[in-house]
Amino acid sequence: MAQIRLHLRDIELTFGGKPVLEGAELAVSEGERIALVGRNGSGKSTLLKIAAGLVDYDKGSRWLQPGTTLRYLPQEPDLAGFATVMDYVMAGLGPTDDPHRCVSLLRDLGLSGEEDPARLSGGEIRRAAIARTLAPAPDILLLDEPTNHLDLPAIEWLEAELKSLRSAMVLISHDRRFLEALTNRTVWLDRGASRRLDRGFAQFETWRDEVLAKEETEQALLAQRIATEEHWMRYGVTARRKRNMRRVDLLAKLRKDRREHVGALGAVRMAASAGDLSGKLVAEAKAMSKSFGDRMIVDKLDLLVMRGDRLGIVGPNGAGKTTLIKLITGALAPDAGSIRLGTALQTVMLDQSRQSLDPERTLADVITDGRGETVTINGETRHVVSYMKDFLFRPEQARTPVSVLSGGERARLILARELAKPSNLLVLDEPTNDLDLETLDMLQEMLADYQGTILLVSHDRDFLDRVASSVLMSEGEGRWIEYAGGYTDMVTQRGAGVAARKAKAVTSPKAAAAGPAAAPAQGQRKLSFKEKHALEILPGLMKKLEAEAAALEQRLADPGYFGRDAKGFDADIKRLATIRDELARAEEQWLELEMKREELEGA
Repeated sequence: MAQIRLHLRDIELTFGGKPVLEGAELAVSEGERIALVGRNGSGKSTLLKIAAGLVDYDKGSRWLQPGTTLRYLPQEPDLAGFATVMDYVMAGLGPTDDPHRCVSLLRDLGLSGEEDPARLSGGEIRRAAIARTLAPAPDILLLDEPTNHLDLPAIEWLEAELKSLRSAMVLISHDRRFLEALTNRTVWLDRGASRRLDRGFAQFETWRDEVLAKEETEQALLAQRIATEEHWMRYGVTARRKRNMRRVDLLAKLRKDRREHVGALGAVRMAASAGDLSGKLVAEAKAMSKSFGDRMIVDKLDLLVMRGDRLGIVGPNGAGKTTLIKLITGALAPDAGSIRLGTALQTVMLDQSRQSLDPERTLADVITDGRGETVTINGETRHVVSYMKDFLFRPEQARTPVSVLSGGERARLILARELAKPSNLLVLDEPTNDLDLETLDMLQEMLADYQGTILLVSHDRDFLDRVASSVLMSEGEGRWIEYAGGYTDMVTQRGAGVAARKAKAVTSPKAAAAGPAAAPAQGQRKLSFKEKHALEILPGLMKKLEAEAAALEQRLADPGYFGRDAKGFDADIKRLATIRDELARAEEQWLELEMKREELEGA
């Protein structure tokens, strides 16, 4: 039997008077790879921090076998106080650990080690933290959402790297494929307590459903027994007083058990508000091209999107997926070729970046957009509080500001807001961020019933397999090829998954001191305030210029215009040329910033 290295026993913890963990247990033995699962807010991250020795608990015990090395990957790594990424990574090494492994891991993760931690994007911070966590090759790895902010090449690299390690692991992740590939045990945090399954995550959901069904049956039997005892109290033949008191005590205990039972948290109930039926054709691209400087984003793409299609768009970060979405939906004009949109399109985009959420607004105000207290879903008018319950928000949260919500709650709030809007074209840009597995299940079921068309950008392989009917894959240098089926079907047809986009090599003096390295360099800063502002206002400016150009072109098309007003004609010709130049510069600037934003947010 494998030796236990870490054991949490009977852990109890209360936050603000509310129990978070009640008798939770976690035992980690050599060779075990545990999926730690549970609903958002169930205490998974808290239990992992307790296991790492970072959070105190009210009751219980934590035992770590002497000499055992342990490393913890937090959801939000802190690189403050380090001059370079290499300094941060090497600070995690023990006295006998090999510094060359830091160099190797950073190279594999696309970092040189010379980057300034203060100027890293979210994806780069995650990659640096992964390198620091894995470099010592510890006995136990505690990983909290390790795939957050990673693109498909990085996720698949991490999966292969973790498989190669001998470390015991505890993993928290919303990526089903990742958990299925790596785990051989499952611990389920449910209503403060923990339940253990000595099988991997692939078997978890069937087991969970059996547990909940058994619990429901037991509660029904309890209710029946209470009814029987209540009937005896009213109509039973009087026996000895001692026996009567025993029956009274039994009834009181049964009632107490039912009263104190905490039922399973309800499921999210999703339904998209259906818009009018769109035309059979949604979008048709012919030889569509778009480039930024010498870099080709889309090169002569032919694409046909019909009503009811579910098109997945995949590729490494920086491939131009967001730009492609904007081209397909008509938000951005191509440099060459054409894009023809269908009729009667009602487009809704799920902005999973959550930048569109005003932190000062209340939940009810966000969902109704400030228009009263009701929402209309598929012709049915509902009070906003009732609708919020479908997304697991409590009635008292209606007046809660967005600023106090967790990442998972913000994700559910955006779903609630966007799905209330009538649509026949859903654009989903990384919709799985921060959603727990049960919510993902409901989202997939909703999308299966959705009558419109779906454009999906995602790094979640399982989600792509369940939702997409075809996958548009970036082949590099602006080439995109469509494959029938989901992500797994694409890999089968193509013979490979998504490869990382190549970047220029940068020599790192510090890395060279530790060992040989030539690491690809990624962008080393976030968008400035000025760049973010430009990214927000440029689409409106381009739309205004396009409208003015169209008006001028219509006026110049009048055969009699020159004869009536030669000076006005010449002035309009010059103005049209100026507008076209301004529009070209605005589109080029927007595309540059959009590409930079895409690379920095996911790098």
